[in-house]
Amino acid sequence: MSEIEVRPITSAIGADVLGLDLRRPLEKPECDTLASALREHLLLVFRDQPLSPAELVAFGEALGELAQHPFAPVHPEYPGMVVLDQQHPVGEGGDAWHADATFTSAPPGVGILQPVQLPSLGGDTCFASMVAAYEALSPPVQALLEKLQGIHDLTSQLRLAIDNGSTDLDLREMQERWPPYAHPAVITQPSTERKGLFVNSNYTIRLEGLREEESRRLLAFLREHVRSPEFQIRLHWELGTIVVWDNRFVQHFAVPDYQERRVMHRLNLEGGPPA
Repeated sequence: MSEIEVRPITSAIGADVLGLDLRRPLEKPECDTLASALREHLLLVFRDQPLSPAELVAFGEALGELAQHPFAPVHPEYPGMVVLDQQHPVGEGGDAWHADATFTSAPPGVGILQPVQLPSLGGDTCFASMVAAYEALSPPVQALLEKLQGIHDLTSQLRLAIDNGSTDLDLREMQERWPPYAHPAVITQPSTERKGLFVNSNYTIRLEGLREEESRRLLAFLREHVRSPEFQIRLHWELGTIVVWDNRFVQHFAVPDYQERRVMHRLNLEGGPPA
């Protein structure tokens, strides 16, 4: 078994993981160490790990059960692997702070991302801790949000995917299959009792129980709040870099500052309903 070293990157989020060769099967103690590090740091970075698609899938399956995305484009050989292939990324959804697939009743618990092709410049991804974002709010605002639920809806993101040609699914059929779903605006990490915000720009359309204008203004404040640099890490991608993050307590933002092709492979792991 490898001796794993976990080096924090910032005080709010992220740690480098050293001492593992992800091309070989992970042993259970190694998986347990990674799970513990993920709970603490919310995001783990593995560098110089040039995995094939099959090896990336094996790594993901060692950590949990792969989740199928309802409408994202997938790898032709690995249906659990989403392929993000972009050249003109402005306005395609990744350039807004979001967590993945929160419109479902049980959004993915973990995200895994690996670059396959990178532009010569740009294409970084920012990640932000929703634990730090929640803790930075004043107690009265925290107390208010803990009483609220956010309504999450796929419509805007699916319409974008249809418009840019990445899916040919029928919007009305998908809306019927995946109707808007309510999640708590604040959720709790079971093992640590830490709390985090659970509203995001791509899928949270209103806060239940508030008047429309109140909901609109509070959501606008929260969307701006999570952009604060002190909650974030900005990751510069290199081939061989793999990132694992807690999709419940981390939002991400793909910086759309490139005009060359950028291809990423993404896995999501199943998670239960946010608590």
